[in-house]
Order: sequence, then structure tokens, then C-alpha cells
Amino acid sequence: MNTPKAQPLGTTQLRVGRLTKAHGLKGALKLELFTDEPERRFTPGAIFTLQVPTSSPWHGKTLELTELRWYNSHPVGFFKDVDDRSAAETLVRAILWIDHDLTEVSTEPDAWYDHQLVGLRVLRDGQDVGRVARVEHFPAQDLLAIDVGDREVLVPFVAAIVPAVDIAAGTVTITPPPGLFEDLPDDPADTPTAPAATPDPAPAPAP
Repeated sequence: MNTPKAQPLGTTQLRVGRLTKAHGLKGALKLELFTDEPERRFTPGAIFTLQVPTSSPWHGKTLELTELRWYNSHPVGFFKDVDDRSAAETLVRAILWIDHDLTEVSTEPDAWYDHQLVGLRVLRDGQDVGRVARVEHFPAQDLLAIDVGDREVLVPFVAAIVPAVDIAAGTVTITPPPGLFEDLPDDPADTPTAPAATPDPAPAPAP
């Protein structure tokens, strides 16, 4: 078990994987990969910073990979000092982060590192609406947290809503659906109306 090390100058942290479940009896764990370069990121000796709850025995610690194997096309990791299934189960759902050189640029098309996106101006219909404050990573999808001044708006980071990212220009173009940035007016069909007045019954004719 390793203790945290100081992050080198000129680096940031990249999220590269998540430990999903224990595999077998010897401490192995199945991995969900968040990188297209597992052969580069998951080499023996690679050390990961762990994102775990503060109540976890692994909080504030790092994890060293000893081996990455593939079982039925699924990645399985073996880690130093994780020797049995019980130890592996204490790491389930932990997210793995690594140090990354800030000068390195992704060569994958339509892919960006978090530090490249944070701070970019956000344009909607050509108008500046805020800046990217951070990128939130969830199993289903990533979200851009956009600072619009008085609040933050979470925007799904998908091509239909974020059609363009221009790192050189320092901008992100968004086409959000109605209601994401502003409150929608009430649907007239949902607006209660006063019931129509019922006329008084006509008096009965005198006998």
C-alpha cells in the first residue's frame, strides 16, 4: 500500500478507470476503462490516486498495478498488497486517477483532457453565456459544469448538445434544449382557470 505523493509541477490528474467488482479469490478486480490507451496507462508499476469515500480504508492512499490481464475481452487488474477477495472488495467502485503532463495533447479526434476544457468560454447562438468550470464524470455520461454567473448549469457532454469545441479559439459551442438554461413558461394547458359561471336558475312561473 502506497502513501500519496506530491503532484509534480506541470501535471494534472486524469481519470483512467474504475474498479467495478472483485474477480476470483486472489485479489483481482475487474476494470471499467476510461482511456483508449490501456497498454500505456495500465503498465506494471503504474501508480493510481484513488477517488473513494472518506470512510474507505483506502482514502488518501494510492494503488500500484502489478499486472493487467484480459478475460473474455474484459480487463482485470492485479494490485500490490491486494492479495485476496476480501481486500479487493474494499476497492470496488474506486475511481483511478494518474498524473498527466499538461503539455501533452490528445491525438484522438473529438477527445479532450479535462484541463483543456476548464476555463473555455461557452457560446450559445453566438452569445457568451459563461465558462466551463469543471467536467463531471459519471458512468452514464460526462457533464460540463458551466458557470453562468449566479449559478452552475450541468450540460451533457454529447455531440447533440455540445457540437463544437475549439481549443485554439478558447470556446465551446452549445445547443441546449429548452429549459436547461432558463425556466420554461407554464403550459397554457396546465394553467388552472376559473370555472365558468353558472347562471342562476330562472324563477318558476307564478301559478
